[in-house]
Amino acid sequence: MIKSLISEYGLPWIINRSLYSAKLKMMRTMPSSEKLFEKSTDVKRVDIYNIDVQLVEDFLNELPDEKKKAILLTADEAIEGKIMGFSSIKLDYGNPIKWHYNPITKAETDSKIKWYKISDFDPKRGDIKAIWEVSRFTHFFYFIRAYMLTKDRKYYHAFSNQLNSWFQENPYPYGANYKCGQEATLRMINSLMAYSAFNSYGLTTSQDEENVRNLIDGSYKKVLSNFFYAHKCIKNNHTLSEITGLIIGAWASKNERRLRKAYNLLNKEIEKQFFLDGGYIQYSFNYQRFALQLMEFVIKISDRTNIQISDKSKELIKNSALLIYQMQDETGDVPNYGSNDGALIFPVTSCGYRDFRPVVNTVFYLIDGKRIYEPGQYDEELIWFGNKRVSNIPVSKIQKGNSSFNSSGYYSLRHNSGFMMTVLQDFKTRPFQMDQLHIDLWHKGINVFCDSGTYSYAADIGKKMALTSAHNTVLVDKKEQMKKREPFLVYDWTRRKNVNLVDDSFTGTMLSKNGYEHTRNIQKTESGYLITENVIGDGEYCVFYFHTPCEVRKGEEGFTLYNDGQVIGNVKTKGEIEIKKAIRSLYYLKKEEINVVSIRVRMQDKKCNIKFGVELMGR
Repeated sequence: MIKSLISEYGLPWIINRSLYSAKLKMMRTMPSSEKLFEKSTDVKRVDIYNIDVQLVEDFLNELPDEKKKAILLTADEAIEGKIMGFSSIKLDYGNPIKWHYNPITKAETDSKIKWYKISDFDPKRGDIKAIWEVSRFTHFFYFIRAYMLTKDRKYYHAFSNQLNSWFQENPYPYGANYKCGQEATLRMINSLMAYSAFNSYGLTTSQDEENVRNLIDGSYKKVLSNFFYAHKCIKNNHTLSEITGLIIGAWASKNERRLRKAYNLLNKEIEKQFFLDGGYIQYSFNYQRFALQLMEFVIKISDRTNIQISDKSKELIKNSALLIYQMQDETGDVPNYGSNDGALIFPVTSCGYRDFRPVVNTVFYLIDGKRIYEPGQYDEELIWFGNKRVSNIPVSKIQKGNSSFNSSGYYSLRHNSGFMMTVLQDFKTRPFQMDQLHIDLWHKGINVFCDSGTYSYAADIGKKMALTSAHNTVLVDKKEQMKKREPFLVYDWTRRKNVNLVDDSFTGTMLSKNGYEHTRNIQKTESGYLITENVIGDGEYCVFYFHTPCEVRKGEEGFTLYNDGQVIGNVKTKGEIEIKKAIRSLYYLKKEEINVVSIRVRMQDKKCNIKFGVELMGR
């Protein structure tokens, strides 16, 4: 294992991770040592974000009545402490809100304990993200949007009272809400945006401004004093978030040196985290959207900081939006690929959580000056970050077709009513799931073959969803594609070879260090797709998995898929077919029952070969 960690993660990562662990241990055993790591801060101003509230108000007033009612209902419930958590589930934190409370387990952390003495994983307390969720303040966007629709001051008072309550109950550095610098940054951004919008209506008081300033100061101190961990150890969306926090804090403190340093760091990190073809370092569409929304904010505030990110950074970000565009279904959804923690950090849209059109459209406009879709309900996000009346923005027509993003490991073949995507990564950074050569099939707006999702990083269900059998690929004699130490340390990374997408055909081979290799060929046909599998390695049998939300009926030569009682597809194949129930999670901490079809094939002479003919109805 040590050899693999050195070769895959690098010796500097191991040293830095050890240094950070030593720092935490020192602070826990010698609290006075905390002063060695604390940085000084002095926040002087908070008007970093500006918005034309009339443009947003005009847009909201044109929404259908059911969309307006949904905004008001979410805002009214948030006044009572019932928050829409992880974009999908109602979490009741009480009224007044208990800021250190997990509404799922009913457990509460001690608000008088310093953050570094609180564990990341505690079975009794449950997933710490459930505590953090309300302190992200994403529900503040519903308060301001509800005010825009009604002019009812109760929404402003809810914002003001909850902001004051949070500050009173969360002095730095005490409590679970200071454990994570990313959470601190999101809290900064969302409070600043909400404050700016309410301030534009002349509603805010000097007390509100002081509360925002104090909140920014404590959150900035958290990020500034602990940035080493995000920068040298995590190296993912946390790093981008915390650099954004450094930008906010430096500007708010009028510290030009720190501000320019933060922008230089950001440009370097963007070049590390976004691949040239648009892919993202975390191999996850959800985290890719997260990173792109952060960039929306960074680009937006450049009119206040007077510093732009580099042209190269902008090009990488635009490519990332275009990659998501090519992997979209007609509904705006994308495969539930990679880790998914339910984050929609700026819910300034009436579109569903799984609709990626708002972020794609906004990023493309901010960088290219054009929109990528015709006008629609997904335009609100563009107004928040673009300050532009959307009817005046030209449309850039970009066709969707077969796509090969070789650096990022995404490949798709399109038919008239959908597409098939597969993934084959050549890992340069830490993987998260055992999903090599997973396939996703979309037809007529239905995710016919789907990814299982994530559910939770702390729960046993979530841990199982990261494994090979939770994806539409092959499991050889119960061997995982890679090795894993809980919760996030994956090692003995797979490799790839002979990967290619030409015309209507994909082929690629995954090499597992656990003693086998898997070659998958996908050929588009007149009626659907032909999938050919070849496995070489030690073992008695292979099991091929197909997860689907559709009803499944086994036949003599395969199985048939039904949607709402109508046949949507047939799969012809040989082997021992078994249909069982499985779990899918489209949203964090929310699950649903689906079907999984497993096809068991015995290996002969260390080889396994099988074909799947996928016929799609009404193609």
